[in-house]
Amino acid sequence: MLYSTVIAIVCLALAISTAANDKKIVCYFGSWSVYRPGKGQFDINNIDPSLCTHLIYSFVGIKGNNIINLDPWQDLPDNYGKNGFGRFNKLREKNPSLKTIIAIGGWNEGSKNYSEMAKTAKGREEFSTNAVEFVKKYNFNGFDLDWEYPARRGGALEDKKNFIELLKVMRKDFDKYNLTISAAVSATKSSASLSYIISELNKYLDFINIMAYDLHGSWEPHTGINAPLDYAPGDNEELNVKAIVQYWLSQGCSKEKLILGMPLYGRSFTLKNAEFHGVGAPTKRPGKKGVYTKELGMLGYNEICEGLKEKLWTVHYDKQRRVPYAYNDLQWVGYDNVESIKEKAELINDLNLGGAMVWSIDTDDFNGVCGDKYPLLKTLNTVLRNGTFIITSEKSKSSRNNKHSTKNKKYWKNLLERCRNIIKAFGSKEIKSTKEQPPVSSVQLLSGQCTQSGDIPKPGSCNYISCVTNGNGHFLSYERPCPWGTCYNPENGVCDWKRNLPDEYLKSIESSSTLSTVDSSNGCTEEGKIPKPNSCDFIFCLSDMNGNFIDYKLSCPENTCYDPVKKICKWNDNLTETQIQQKYAINKILIISNNNSILNNCTREDIPNLIRRILFLK
Repeated sequence: MLYSTVIAIVCLALAISTAANDKKIVCYFGSWSVYRPGKGQFDINNIDPSLCTHLIYSFVGIKGNNIINLDPWQDLPDNYGKNGFGRFNKLREKNPSLKTIIAIGGWNEGSKNYSEMAKTAKGREEFSTNAVEFVKKYNFNGFDLDWEYPARRGGALEDKKNFIELLKVMRKDFDKYNLTISAAVSATKSSASLSYIISELNKYLDFINIMAYDLHGSWEPHTGINAPLDYAPGDNEELNVKAIVQYWLSQGCSKEKLILGMPLYGRSFTLKNAEFHGVGAPTKRPGKKGVYTKELGMLGYNEICEGLKEKLWTVHYDKQRRVPYAYNDLQWVGYDNVESIKEKAELINDLNLGGAMVWSIDTDDFNGVCGDKYPLLKTLNTVLRNGTFIITSEKSKSSRNNKHSTKNKKYWKNLLERCRNIIKAFGSKEIKSTKEQPPVSSVQLLSGQCTQSGDIPKPGSCNYISCVTNGNGHFLSYERPCPWGTCYNPENGVCDWKRNLPDEYLKSIESSSTLSTVDSSNGCTEEGKIPKPNSCDFIFCLSDMNGNFIDYKLSCPENTCYDPVKKICKWNDNLTETQIQQKYAINKILIISNNNSILNNCTREDIPNLIRRILFLK
């Protein structure tokens, strides 16, 4: 009896240990991080392969039904290249249980090309065959699909079904060689329900990386934490990690396949007023670029912890949302640290989920500037895989009492009113006219000509223009920035390294004089609208990161002129004779600054109405 009891206890202990050690820790590696400056530069030799069960190399792209290298010099050994694929897969020699995977897609790849490939049986079969050949050729263990996102961003409604059909074909082909298939997916109910049949995804994928971050960011007019663990009063109930996990489980994702994504970076903002620095405080633009990542509105954890080490930031740990945020004068960032990562990892254990995913390994404190190397990844290993790492957390200043916190919470309590509040900021009274109003012309951004949905290059710029139909035969257009160091490539429709651009196109960018410049010659002294001299048009003034003003020239719709008193575009029957005689604009141009992040805060249905209101209202 005693013997059998001991055996049972030992077996139970082994089972618990095995279950813990079976947890996946999936680490994405952004191959472009090798181009970051100084201590932010991250190459494959910086990777500690003992800290991940699965390493994912990001990204390759798609052209037709083929897989293409986005950075051949970095990825391949040819022509004295860096042989990134080879060195990456060689990490398995240091950790034989490690799986290395190649990822296709990402945000900059968009959705249109994937939608085109997946809509026919032939396209799906050719892509699957090419994916298997690519994985085998470069010695990866599997393939990660980062299609962002089916049925969205230029995709088709049929993508939701076609994605499943694609996975059926891939599962059959990949099983022949015992290869892994995974996917990175959008997280929240409102977005995932548009793109995925979750119960079907669960059948064909080995594991599913839930991107449970970017829940708030500088596209909103107020501060918000990147990836809150829990709900707080006044929040959108979807936008927290626990709600995301429960939604995916309720829709048929099995626990063992659900890999919870965690950000090793924060989303940053520039506050309107340094005295208002809680969650929900008003903001005026994205946070400043990090010294390494060089992107507005985001900071790597390595950049954040260096600021904390130098005692530049005041840190507050939100006890309701279970995540920290920090502020320094007008700069504000919501992020994850050792404590919040630990709590999320404990949730994985409590729910017996499959493991954790991080985006991305190259923004952890991999140099150990703030303490131990890789503090966030080592925290995951300690909690999920019985690691024995000693974690050195950053030490922060105590947060001073926020005397405005009650006021902030009350003011921002109903966050569902965000879009309405933005519209109110521009005015809320409709223009009334006894005659039939002419249709609003197709909104065009600079000289980009939208004739169909999709992306087109912005002339003389590295950015591009996304064209979206408003459902009435007209198109709305939005300027999109390419990441630092890249330019939009019209040949493959992605943000690409400059060396891959067509020669003539690159010359036109470098020689163009139409790039955005700071200009106060039109009288901008504060943000807002002012009349354009001797014209029916007006000027929209926005301040830049340095306190200077950039002027954007906007046109009133046909047969209207800007009224500087009421600050609206008025129909001709409401105009004075002098105003009627003023010169009309030829082009209908509307520029919405990315820094203002107005449109990203609204639903698709709100956008056409919001555009009209910005043009017509105070």
